[in-house]
Amino acid sequence: MSSLDHIGLSVSDFAAAKAFYSAALKPLGITLQMEVTKAETGGAYEGAGFGTAGKPFFWLGSGGGGSATPGVHVAFAAKDRAEVDAFYQAAIAAGGKDNGAPGLRAHYHPTYYGAFVLDADGNNVEAVCHKPE
Repeated sequence: MSSLDHIGLSVSDFAAAKAFYSAALKPLGITLQMEVTKAETGGAYEGAGFGTAGKPFFWLGSGGGGSATPGVHVAFAAKDRAEVDAFYQAAIAAGGKDNGAPGLRAHYHPTYYGAFVLDADGNNVEAVCHKPE
């Protein structure tokens, strides 16, 4: 059974949003767990992942890797890589636009396997598996 893995918001001022959420979420025990730089993503995207116990589940981002993707980013947990591949194929067949074919995203962690599509409203929808092959 799949579940929500993480969610992200595109923000207009990355530094200000990171400072705001760092302060606002701290009383809830939610802290900055991970950052991804523009250099790591090879494009315009930089991100800050907030969460607990080493697991970021709430992300802020400064647009999309190479092309701005405004709106919300939602990632669903997949049980294995084949399920990620099947999600991608089904989403493209249903009219989604490619925003990152299935593959490893080592800048998140060595076994991060995800696929990204844009829905009709430009929201970035992902399926991700964190398990090794």
